[in-house]
Amino acid sequence: MKKIYFSPERDGFYGAYYPNKKQTNKAFIVMLGDDIDDNLVIAATKWLQPLGCHVMALAPAEKDYGHHSYPVERIENAVRWLKAQGNEKIGICGASTTGMLALVAASYIPDIRLTLAFSPCDFIMEGFYRDGLDGVRERPGDNESSLSYKGKQLPFLPYAYRHPEYWQEIQKESKRRHDMIASRDLFDESERLHPLQEDEKIKVENIHGRLVLIGAEDDSLWDTCKYIRRIDERLKSMPHKCRYKTMLYEHGSHFCFPQSIITSILPIGSGLALACCFESLRDFPIESRHMREDLDKKLSYLIYKW
Repeated sequence: MKKIYFSPERDGFYGAYYPNKKQTNKAFIVMLGDDIDDNLVIAATKWLQPLGCHVMALAPAEKDYGHHSYPVERIENAVRWLKAQGNEKIGICGASTTGMLALVAASYIPDIRLTLAFSPCDFIMEGFYRDGLDGVRERPGDNESSLSYKGKQLPFLPYAYRHPEYWQEIQKESKRRHDMIASRDLFDESERLHPLQEDEKIKVENIHGRLVLIGAEDDSLWDTCKYIRRIDERLKSMPHKCRYKTMLYEHGSHFCFPQSIITSILPIGSGLALACCFESLRDFPIESRHMREDLDKKLSYLIYKW
């Protein structure tokens, strides 16, 4: 698959561009997986290209799987480059932490006209590192936001715990829920200790074009449906610049992806493989697959007609 690499030092962002073989004026910024050319990115590219899109994959940095002080202007630079290539329609999608990032980026960059946020939160998260310090998989930043803009840290919701208690609590919850990873209690406790402030909320009312918010009630990383409902309430309560749609499902866990993406990664036995990650996918495999198929059908139609 043809691709062009970009570096922060040379281009102002870390990314990989996957041009469509067919002529098109649509491009999608994809922030999925852990890097710009991992399996999830390739699967998303294979999903988006037949729908008439070029794909630009972005990530924080090469082999850096944490999210801390990521400059939003890197996405501005990527959008600027895409426009220079003749792309008149620019979309963005992200999942989990990058679902948050997609919402923030779209709220800052009016040229983004289609935003897909899979399992997002409605606030800016505190930053976290995955640098293996003291043998833990993940640790919080020390008063560091996940995002910055023009050299300034964006206000964030602080985590309830510090290192190493942070990862210890995630491990306890994951074991209790029988999931690969679970942190819903951590985020609930974070909001209990630090009620969400206005400056920490994502200004979704500034998003242009189309906005789609996707989540499942049985998400065990955080209560994404609660966050999506708060976005819905916010947009209903104030003037806004987008047409938006919420797609909330009972089952699907944190992996609310179109079935085409999952099948591309795992052509055989995808349901069994996913069931190893989250208990809800083991308990409700049929319902979860129906969610992914419904999502695939509706989002594919939206992107194709966009």
